[in-house]
Amino acid sequence: MEGSDKLRAAPAAISRQAAILDLCERGFVLILFLRFAWAMLSGQVRTAHLLDILLVVSEAIPIVLIMLRARSETLSRRPTDWLLGLLGSALPPMVRPVVVVPLAPASVCFVIMVTGTFLQLAAKIVLGRRFGVVAANRGVVTLGPYRFIRHPMYLGYTITHIGFLLSMPSLTTLLLYMATLTVQIMRILREETVLMRDEAYRDFAGRVHYRLLPGVF
Repeated sequence: MEGSDKLRAAPAAISRQAAILDLCERGFVLILFLRFAWAMLSGQVRTAHLLDILLVVSEAIPIVLIMLRARSETLSRRPTDWLLGLLGSALPPMVRPVVVVPLAPASVCFVIMVTGTFLQLAAKIVLGRRFGVVAANRGVVTLGPYRFIRHPMYLGYTITHIGFLLSMPSLTTLLLYMATLTVQIMRILREETVLMRDEAYRDFAGRVHYRLLPGVF
């Protein structure tokens, strides 16, 4: 009987650990977003305009999905995966609005940011409650923009960041977004290490060859 009790206790302990890690992930991204939204919209630098609001909305969507999603027992316990996931989420909200001469007309920046935001939104709608920050297999998605690239959400982020950088260029923003892209690429590779254990994902990867940018990567 004692051996059976231990066998039953082990999955329960794993489940409790997954619940604690899931709660930590949700709390981290929520605090991060609230600080970012306050900095962007509080008017500390200047009156917030449409591009600021668009960027906040872009970052708010995944927060809502993370808060509403179901818990995954496959959430990675690897410190590297947590570091990449949390860094990838923490770096973009460190960007702050600045008063500078834009590198492109406001209308062009707006169109670029809207394009990136809609690509993110399409990917997130398809993912629904499968969205997460840390690598996990929450189900294989093959619809919408996932028919063309395996990680369209990260491409959407990159396009949005380019639009914001053009509208408010600064060395700090450039470095933050370059670091973000580097982390996102590493994150993609780690996520796929987890997902490739699933035969359905291996089949999907066999059909959709590019991870982030068609013809390149």
